[in-house]
Amino acid sequence: MKTALITGATSGIGKSTAIEFAKHNINLILCGRRQDRLEALQDELGKTVNVHTLCFDVRDKDKVFSAIENLPATFEKIDILINNAGNAHGLDPIQTGDLDDWDAMIDINVKGLLYVSKAIIPKMIAAKSGHIINIGSTAGKEVYPNGNIYCASKHAVDAINKGMRLDLNAHRIRVGAIHPGLVETEFSNVRFKNDDVRAENVYKGYDPLRPEDIADIIAFVITRPYHVNIADLVVFPTAQASSTIINKNL
Repeated sequence: MKTALITGATSGIGKSTAIEFAKHNINLILCGRRQDRLEALQDELGKTVNVHTLCFDVRDKDKVFSAIENLPATFEKIDILINNAGNAHGLDPIQTGDLDDWDAMIDINVKGLLYVSKAIIPKMIAAKSGHIINIGSTAGKEVYPNGNIYCASKHAVDAINKGMRLDLNAHRIRVGAIHPGLVETEFSNVRFKNDDVRAENVYKGYDPLRPEDIADIIAFVITRPYHVNIADLVVFPTAQASSTIINKNL
């Protein structure tokens, strides 16, 4: 059986991916900041596959490396890495943007992804196999008003993904990114700092993607024959044509 490590596993795409992977008999290392949610997932999915949880914030470099370096022997070989942890903070024009929001987005979306990858890639190189999927965003393919730093962080994910694929090609490691459009998760609650009304309005009037949709796509990608690498995949809900064009009359 293969083993997958998923960051941001306590909600949204990460949680749905964990549930989907369990259906494929993939053992799980689930990472997140909320211990209670990790334990609930372990109780649920541990009935099907082996599950190990790691409670840390991907921004904390020391905790990331310590947790991954001290995995139990049965979880040391990581076949699949899903770099899913990420978020948006605020939706302000750059001239009034909050510096703490900027730091959070860059530290989580970019540096956190790099820390986790750096801790795991040597294991994959030693095994001469592995599959890394970086969860980006359509915000990494275009820029929209007031999206400035969030878009910049996801453009960085797009560039890192491409660079990883080049650098790890000699080691037979598959690398690819999935860039979702609007997915109904806790994403907007975080962006709008628990303004539930504003968050709910993001997904009203049309049928957005669900976390299960992206999890299903991730499962498809990781189950392709090893000579097949899906390098870059953009996914919109049917109602969405771009970051700013959404048909709310469907």
